[in-house]
Amino acid sequence: MIAVSDDADGDDADDDDADDWFERALDEDEASAGSGADAPAVSGVDAEDGSDETDDTDGDGPTGREGEEDGDGDGDSSATDGTSTDGSLFDEDFGSALQGVDAPAVDVAEEQTAAAGPEGFDDLDFVLGGSDDPDFDEEIDSELPRLDLGIEGLDRMIQGGVPERSLIVAMGSAGTGKTTFGLQFLNRGLEQGERAVFITLEESRERVINSATEKGYPFDEYVADGRLAVVDVDPIEMANSLASIRNELPALVEEFDASRLVLDSVSLLEMMYDDRAKRRNEIYDFSRSLKEAGVTALLTSEASEGSPYASRYGIVEYLTDAVFVLQYVRPDDFRETRLAVEIQKVRDANHSREKKPYEITDEGISVYQQANLF
Repeated sequence: MIAVSDDADGDDADDDDADDWFERALDEDEASAGSGADAPAVSGVDAEDGSDETDDTDGDGPTGREGEEDGDGDGDSSATDGTSTDGSLFDEDFGSALQGVDAPAVDVAEEQTAAAGPEGFDDLDFVLGGSDDPDFDEEIDSELPRLDLGIEGLDRMIQGGVPERSLIVAMGSAGTGKTTFGLQFLNRGLEQGERAVFITLEESRERVINSATEKGYPFDEYVADGRLAVVDVDPIEMANSLASIRNELPALVEEFDASRLVLDSVSLLEMMYDDRAKRRNEIYDFSRSLKEAGVTALLTSEASEGSPYASRYGIVEYLTDAVFVLQYVRPDDFRETRLAVEIQKVRDANHSREKKPYEITDEGISVYQQANLF
């Protein structure tokens, strides 16, 4: 196993040191096997009240300088207000993230409150019935291996599933269920015997595991079995270590033999860069490293305040192979705000372009594929 750690010693990361460390980590892996050492994870940003979003709704990132997004032209390429690390984020064994965790009880987020069954849509103007077949675009002839997302209704809107090794983004505003989307995506793979990695920049490792088990996903068992790594990382630390991380990530994923990976959320990582060009380049390089890792990776992203079809910084939707838009629907004649999902794109796959209602229940996201919003 490869090690995972979020300890930072305040020194700048050195590429040579990181490379030396990575070789040492591989050499020491067998010697450290069975040691049972488990370094405590440190959460960088805990979402308030169990929400899967940050409180940054006014457009100001953690630096409080989002108004200076264009940069000051001085070419400063460092992440803001963080101390650099001496070595990789993943300094401790992936095994430390794979040990059993006694997760503390936490309040279930509002988005996880059960609202079982389509009867929750009694006051919504929609029509059930019609054809069971989604309204697909013209069929695409492709022999690429596919996988399903594990989200009822949504999988039927993608003919044949998402191509394996795709880079996917689920974007939406606060409370639309982006974290739940990621948990459900990993759970489907784990149910099928796959191995997976969940990297959170928002919540603690324990809270992620607890949130999943509340929905009936036995993440605690998967962690204990060594099939799931849950890693919590401070976004500033990750930004300062991003060069070494993206260099090591493909080897780390290969060593762990993961087939699915979730990063929640890429928006927090983007916030760490004041300079637009630097932000664009770093996210591009990181996205490329995910593709080189050979996993099907899902990023969650905050939507732009101006449009649900654009991410906050307008970057990730152009770098990814598939885009799922989660949004609130607030027509004047609806008595309550409802949630709707739309598939903006899936490369090399045919998909429906209809907007469909969904709910977040105590079992996850359920899309009503046969319901049509007016």
